[in-house]
Amino acid sequence: MDRITLSGVTAVGHHGVFDFERREGQPFVVDAVLHLDFTKAAETDDVRDTAHYGEVAERITDWITGEPLNLIEALAVRIADDLLGRFSIEAVEITVHKPQAPIEVPFGDVAVSVRRERP
Repeated sequence: MDRITLSGVTAVGHHGVFDFERREGQPFVVDAVLHLDFTKAAETDDVRDTAHYGEVAERITDWITGEPLNLIEALAVRIADDLLGRFSIEAVEITVHKPQAPIEVPFGDVAVSVRRERP
């Protein structure tokens, strides 16, 4: 299976379990790997025959900036399900990074990943 990798889609969201996270917001970073067959797109050289990664990035941004959720796990699943339903892809892997998570010890990043496939 061919794939499109879209890394580092970044926007400010208000997700989190703490009031200050929802009030102040913070950056979230999303990586997406879309699994699909490029055969038709390669033949036609037409963006309509692939998953338009500009539109994918816009959908991801809409989820990041949208209705606040408590957990980044919930955000990752909602993004994955949405992309799988909107685009002609066979599977999707989503990683949501929360680099400024309220963790009391030094850390580089916290991230969750999900994979969803068509039945």
